[in-house]
Amino acid sequence: MEALLIADSSHRPGPGSDAMDLIRRVDGLLRQRRAAEAAAQCEGLLAMYPARAEGPMLMARARQMLGDFTGMLDAARDARRLDRAGRLAMFLEVEALLHVGEVAEARSHLDAIEAVAGEDAMTWRRLCESHTHLGQHAAAERAARRLVSLRPDDPDARYALASALVAVGSLEEAEALLDDLIRRAPADGDAYYNRATLRRQTLERNHVEQLQQALLAAGDTAARIPLHFALAKELEDLGRYEASFEHVATGAAHRRRVLSYRIETDERAIGQIMRSFDAEWARRPAVGHGQAGPIFIVGLPRSGTTLVERILGRHSKVASVGEVNDFALAVMRVAGPSAGKSQRIELAANADLAKLGRGYWNAIRGYGHAGPFVIDKTPLNFLYLGLIRRALPDARIVHLRRHPMASGYAMFRTLFRMGYPFSYDQSDLARYLIAYHRLMEHWRLTFPGQFLDVDYEALVDDQEAVTRRLLDFCGLPWEEACLSFHEDPRPSATASAAQVRQPLYRHARDQWRHYAGQLRPLAAALEQAGIETR
Repeated sequence: MEALLIADSSHRPGPGSDAMDLIRRVDGLLRQRRAAEAAAQCEGLLAMYPARAEGPMLMARARQMLGDFTGMLDAARDARRLDRAGRLAMFLEVEALLHVGEVAEARSHLDAIEAVAGEDAMTWRRLCESHTHLGQHAAAERAARRLVSLRPDDPDARYALASALVAVGSLEEAEALLDDLIRRAPADGDAYYNRATLRRQTLERNHVEQLQQALLAAGDTAARIPLHFALAKELEDLGRYEASFEHVATGAAHRRRVLSYRIETDERAIGQIMRSFDAEWARRPAVGHGQAGPIFIVGLPRSGTTLVERILGRHSKVASVGEVNDFALAVMRVAGPSAGKSQRIELAANADLAKLGRGYWNAIRGYGHAGPFVIDKTPLNFLYLGLIRRALPDARIVHLRRHPMASGYAMFRTLFRMGYPFSYDQSDLARYLIAYHRLMEHWRLTFPGQFLDVDYEALVDDQEAVTRRLLDFCGLPWEEACLSFHEDPRPSATASAAQVRQPLYRHARDQWRHYAGQLRPLAAALEQAGIETR
């Protein structure tokens, strides 16, 4: 959800240059991620200006960064009391409720906000963002349509509606809307990329020439990144593989340069996870939350997790919350505030597992699904597999794996909106893949037979056999509907949103082989680590 650091000037109760100087100082500290200093400064702001909503709003952000979600909620509620009509305070309270795991209450607050939103376009925009964050894509579409009706000439409003339409499966309407948006805002690179992903381009119907012209016009602006990825996608569809890879590599290089990411941070974290959650930890006496409802689908992005979610989600006893961060938030809640990732891992290894399981399941039930089984399809939950296994001992965990070169290329060619910063450089990608393989082997040795490995290639080659295996593992009876996953009308907001609305196809299975030469740096690093790449 969008960060909220300073309230709108229209909601400030009065003048005061000293107050504004302090507010700006705290905001600057938060932008630099100096949360402890910001919290200390906020104490002074709250003491000197107790009637201003900015103080508790900034304190809520500081508490969020420190992992003190209860403190975040308390501060957000203080801000709401001081500024009851303020849009930012209302949405900040919703976000804080999600962080403490009170999803049902957060959804109720959004319903109340929507009931009084009237013709306030900013409120409808934030409603769309909040519903999207919660995976409530039909509600996001409703909010986006209202936003467009209020601001028909606003490109951002049209982009929000197009994104919602993609999620709910209205792909033709989304493409028409993106066509119109590009005519109105020809410098909007994201619109070109989103449009390119909606269908397989053909010789008779593609946008290659238009994309090339847009890329020339973009110059050195940020729009060039999505334009390169869009061109790569369309050229690949047309079989122009060498030109396609040139644009992937160029777009990825530009994207990598604007990130402050360091692969060593993830490598250290994964190494610490393996040391902290080892066989000795797995043998410690502890009782988790005995709840058979959760089905976790984990794996690297673009490995087939969305496909498996759609297959299982067609079963009459199964619902899905999609990709959510509720387990990670539950871990942070039981671990408590920490000084960083390393300390958080240490605290999590000594957390109350039953409390962790209960808190997570309470959050998941807050999404409103009544069925006995609920899928959480958050790929990077593989990092928490040990905690999941012990906090929710009756949960099912399905791990998707894919040929490492196919997996690596599928990530490299995708422009992710958020997360996965390791995917834009072959060296980073190789190092992350190596760390991931080591971690999954660690989990197999530590929890033998306690999660199911599913190979993407096997699923593509024999969908029914693998589907039967999946259902057996989850304790579900056979239902023929699981084979027609592409007919599922439920929304999907992942990078595979368009693909999962088509029958299973094989052309992407070995797509990476067209680029074997260009991907030699990735292959060489994986082979040196003992990972088969042929």
